[in-house]
Amino acid sequence: MAAYQERWGGLHLPPAPQYDGGPKYLDPDSPEADSAGWWFEAGMQRTAVPYSFMISPSGEFGIHAERWAPLHATIEGWVESLALVHHASMWAKQVTKLVGDDVDGIELNGYAPVREVRGLADTWWRGPDSLVALYSGEATSLDFLRGRIAVIYSGLDEWGLRGGVDDDG
Repeated sequence: MAAYQERWGGLHLPPAPQYDGGPKYLDPDSPEADSAGWWFEAGMQRTAVPYSFMISPSGEFGIHAERWAPLHATIEGWVESLALVHHASMWAKQVTKLVGDDVDGIELNGYAPVREVRGLADTWWRGPDSLVALYSGEATSLDFLRGRIAVIYSGLDEWGLRGGVDDDG
């Protein structure tokens, strides 16, 4: 928790498109122990939501309500996903949102996972001219299948897909 505070404490974040904006800033609070180790809150929510943003004993960033839903393998993955949302929404010619069972119709053949977001319940996929964000944290944590959301950012050129970063890093 001390290392998290030293690196991330006080960082104000832009609103996330899901999870009612996510935490407004990163600031650890309320450590809790269980058989897996220490958990702590990642930061305060922007709005009243039925879950907390948490860091797990293994360093995953996620939400906890009825059950744990690890969104990203690390806090860095969450921060990268916020940057990618901002970038993709600026450069996409079209943004399409699908909810619930409509998410099942997305075909990801020919798409590659975006490694930088370190996605678990929430993943990003890069295709020939689009980026796809899949959000399933609320569906998992709240047992609410309609909470699955996909956002497709299409009409992207090479800059929109990669932001000037090559595949090797």
